[in-house]
Amino acid sequence: MNRTTYTAAGFAAAALLLLAGCGGGGENDKAGKAGKSTSISAADRKEAHEIFNTRCATCHGQFGRGDGAGAAALDPKPRNYADAAWQKTVTDEYIEKVIVYGGSSVGKSPLMVPNPDLEAKPGVVAALREKVRSFGQ
Repeated sequence: MNRTTYTAAGFAAAALLLLAGCGGGGENDKAGKAGKSTSISAADRKEAHEIFNTRCATCHGQFGRGDGAGAAALDPKPRNYADAAWQKTVTDEYIEKVIVYGGSSVGKSPLMVPNPDLEAKPGVVAALREKVRSFGQ
């Protein structure tokens, strides 16, 4: 294999792991009060939509129900964002922390890998959180 093959394979594996681990129970999902308000531009929403479709929907499904094609073999199952009870207990700060730092940062599945590339993109992270919230409506 050449370097490009390793890079592509590594990216694919990381993407699958990223999509895999956002499941788990709802206990102690509260992470404190929501963080400061972040402005979300149209470009942020567009990028967040693309990121959700490429990194998240494989396991969480197009409508965030945790029923994506990659979810079948996962234990725990990916989070169902349409779950009204979960939506009521989780904070915006918690959702954003999981998006950027991964599942293990909040005591959930380490298969939900971090997205360090988003740490410097608060508008995109806020737009992803907004998308997660939209599934609960």
